[in-house]
Amino acid sequence: MDEIGLMVRYIDKEGFIKFSKIGGINDQMLLNQEVCIHTSQGVVIGVIGSKPPHRMKAAEKKKVLEYEHMFIDIGAANREEAEEKVNVGDPITISQEFGELGDELVKGKALDNRVGCAVLIEVMKRARSDATIYAVGTVQEEVGLKGARTSAYRINPDLALALDVTIAGDHPGIKEEEAPAKTGKGPCIILTDASGRGLITHPQIKELLIEVAEEENIPYQLEVSEGGTTDASAIHLTREGIPTGVISPASRYIHTPVSVVNVKDVEMVVELILAVLRRV
Repeated sequence: MDEIGLMVRYIDKEGFIKFSKIGGINDQMLLNQEVCIHTSQGVVIGVIGSKPPHRMKAAEKKKVLEYEHMFIDIGAANREEAEEKVNVGDPITISQEFGELGDELVKGKALDNRVGCAVLIEVMKRARSDATIYAVGTVQEEVGLKGARTSAYRINPDLALALDVTIAGDHPGIKEEEAPAKTGKGPCIILTDASGRGLITHPQIKELLIEVAEEENIPYQLEVSEGGTTDASAIHLTREGIPTGVISPASRYIHTPVSVVNVKDVEMVVELILAVLRRV
């Protein structure tokens, strides 16, 4: 439901906007991006700018520019003109178009976690189960798993599955041992995240997911993650504890302005969840 982004922090006298980061964003991904500022009057388009390289010293060119030295240009002549359009506290998102890459891959912004939303919708269209199924789109996962905490407390389910994406390592610049998950190889069943400080998947949930995947001939990948976490970390600690698992397609370039997933992986996540629901 949510996505990493920015927020208007200050408007200077020339009408340029300073911003804060909301969620885990690497500063080097921000420069010169087109952004959407979501205001009470509608969306205002802006561009993230900085000092041009022609005016940077040699030492500056070798460093990643920190976001504090960036600004957003909305074409305002001064503070008064900018304040007619934008207010401090307005949320900001990166502007990117969804599209296809080859035959199986798609690219777009915030696939973490729009992919999860797409899976949820398709599952609820097709689910057949004697159990009562709750589909929850949680807010503020990227800034503290907040929606997961409140919704899990309200519902208090017997079992929970969190839907997210995980890091794909099938591209240059990353070792296989650092991120063994690959796009096109099926859903990732997460065994731990954040080196166990987040979720350690309940053994019966792990066995259920693996058993169902094998019975349904759905290829799958197992992941032990040392960094990052999901809503499952909050859900499994709710009330007296809720058995929780995580199913994720692998995604390239997560937490950047544009990421990539394999459509077949997403479809297999749907099929795996549907098969699990038929068993419970």
